[in-house]
Amino acid sequence: MPKRVDHAERRTEIAEALVRVAGRRGLHAVGMREVAAEAGVSLRLVQYYFQTKEKLLLFGLELLAERFGERVSARVRAAGDGPGPRAMVEALLMAALPTDDESRTFHHLYTSYAVLAVNDPALAAQPFIKNPDAAEDALTELLRQAQEAALLEPGVDARLEAAGLLAMSAGLGTGVLVGQRSPESATTVLSHHLNRIFRTGDAVLT
Repeated sequence: MPKRVDHAERRTEIAEALVRVAGRRGLHAVGMREVAAEAGVSLRLVQYYFQTKEKLLLFGLELLAERFGERVSARVRAAGDGPGPRAMVEALLMAALPTDDESRTFHHLYTSYAVLAVNDPALAAQPFIKNPDAAEDALTELLRQAQEAALLEPGVDARLEAAGLLAMSAGLGTGVLVGQRSPESATTVLSHHLNRIFRTGDAVLT
């Protein structure tokens, strides 16, 4: 009896091969042939599952984004039972900093994708470009919860602060990635800004 193929698992294996190759060589240097070789499958099979390089890139980046969400959840769980809005904000921002191999790869590939999309309409048209809107919405909601609980300083605009925090985190992450600053330095900057908008400044990013 022929072995039943798990198509979802096979797609994930190919996407993981993409991530490995891109992590070593950069997203700009990745082709479907290289991914097929890394995954140990034929080029025809990669094309069967993804049709185009753009679809392959999108699926690989969505896989990384899913794992990023898992990292955030793990940090929230580590904060204990019933973590408050600040702990949730810290979990999201800290998970985004490139402090280990997985988070470095995510930051590297996401930034590379954004750069490539500037001159590639096919990449720019992919929905991954809109994913940061979801992060901004989530962060805005957390800050509004903190505001309702009187945990923020007066006059804080939750939406503007969310956008600023994400931009700050992205810039700091790039600085860590290229060796401009250490993860500890980036954490200190984020903590300093959170202490300015939260009334209770005793929580520390870790």
